[in-house]
Amino acid sequence: MVQDAPSTPTACLALADGTLFFGRGFGATGETVAELCFNTAMTGYQEIMTDPSYAGQIVTYTFPHIGNTGVNPEDDETGDPVAAGMVVKWDPTAPSNWRSTETLSNWLAARGRIAVGGIDTRRLTRAIRQQGAPHAALAHDPEGNFDTEALIAKARAFAGLEGMDLAKEVTCAQSYRWDEMRWAWPEGYSRQKDPKFKVVAVDFGAKRNILRCLASAGCDVTVLPATATAEEVLAHAPDGVFLSNGPGDPAATGAYAVPMIKGVLEADLPVFGICLGHQMLALALGAKTVKMNHGHHGANHPVKDHETGKVEITSMNHGFAVDSQSLPDGVVETHVSLFDGSNCGIRIADRPVFSVQHHPEASPGPQDSFYLFEKFAAHMAQRARG
Repeated sequence: MVQDAPSTPTACLALADGTLFFGRGFGATGETVAELCFNTAMTGYQEIMTDPSYAGQIVTYTFPHIGNTGVNPEDDETGDPVAAGMVVKWDPTAPSNWRSTETLSNWLAARGRIAVGGIDTRRLTRAIRQQGAPHAALAHDPEGNFDTEALIAKARAFAGLEGMDLAKEVTCAQSYRWDEMRWAWPEGYSRQKDPKFKVVAVDFGAKRNILRCLASAGCDVTVLPATATAEEVLAHAPDGVFLSNGPGDPAATGAYAVPMIKGVLEADLPVFGICLGHQMLALALGAKTVKMNHGHHGANHPVKDHETGKVEITSMNHGFAVDSQSLPDGVVETHVSLFDGSNCGIRIADRPVFSVQHHPEASPGPQDSFYLFEKFAAHMAQRARG
C-alpha cells in the first residue's frame, strides 16, 4: 500500500507491514527507526518532543496545527528532544507567539530530529489503533531519493520496546539539586527558598515540570540516577522518595530499580510514583505489567478517582500498563482510565505509598491533578509529626 505522494516528496515513512507514506520533510535530514505512536494533544508539541518517556518512539500528532507557536527554551522538559521523530498533517507555519524564540523546523534540525508534514495522520492513527503501534523507519532527503525496500527492512528489524531498558539512556549522569518552581505570571520560574521536606527523586527520565511541582509543594529535591541503590537513596535521609516517569519496558528497568524500591519500602518512607515510577512500584509490590496495543498518549484522557468519585482530565504517555488483576492483597486500585478501564493508580492500604499512571504535572485540566503533589507533601508532614 502506498499513500498518494505529493509532487516532490522529500520524506518517507515506512511501516514494518510494507505501508509507505510520503510527505515533505523538515527538521534534520537522515533516517531514524523507532516504534510509531500517536498523540492527541492540541498543544504542547515541544514538551512532548522533549519528554524522556518518548525515547524510542516517533510521534504522530493528530492535531493538524503543529509548530504555529514556535519553540522556546522555557518549555523544554529536558535538554534536547528525546522522541525519535515527528509526523504531522500540515507543514509548520511561521510561529505566532510572544514567547517564541525559534521555529520548530530549525529547532529540530539543530538537534538532529527528523520530521515529516503532509501525511494523512487520520489514516495513520486508525492503522495504529486497529493494528497496534508499528515499528517504522522515517527518512528525510531534500533530493527525494529513498530506498523504500531498505526502509521497510529497517523497520522490520527494529527490536521493539518490550524488554528494552531505556531509562539508563535518559537518566542524569550524576546527582543534582533542584529548587525551581512552576511557571507563574509575571515572574516566570521562581526558586523554592523555604522548603519543608527533603525529597530524593529517582530519575528514570524525569520531566523538569515534575521536579518544579515537587519544589512548589515545598520540597527540597535531590535527583539521583536511575541506577541508584536503596542505600544511596537512604543515605540522603529523605522525608520521602519520588519515582519518576521514563521510557521503555518497566520489567527491564525493574531488574535494578525494583530492589531499590523494596529497600525504600522497608524504610517505611512516603513514596510517590508517576508513569514508569508507578509501574515499577507495582512490580516491587508483586504486580505485573503488560504491553498495550497502542498505549495512551495525549492531554485529554479522563481518569476516575475511585476514592473520591472525581473525574480528572489528564495527560498520558505510556505504552505499558499495570495489570490490575495482578495487584496483591493490601494494594488498592485508586484510579482507572475511563477510555478503556486500564489501571491508572494504586496505593498501599494504611501506608503513605501511592502512584499514578498519568502525568499530574502536565495539568491539562489545568489543575485537576496537582493535589497529588500536595498529598505527597501531606504524607511527609504527617510522618514528621509522628
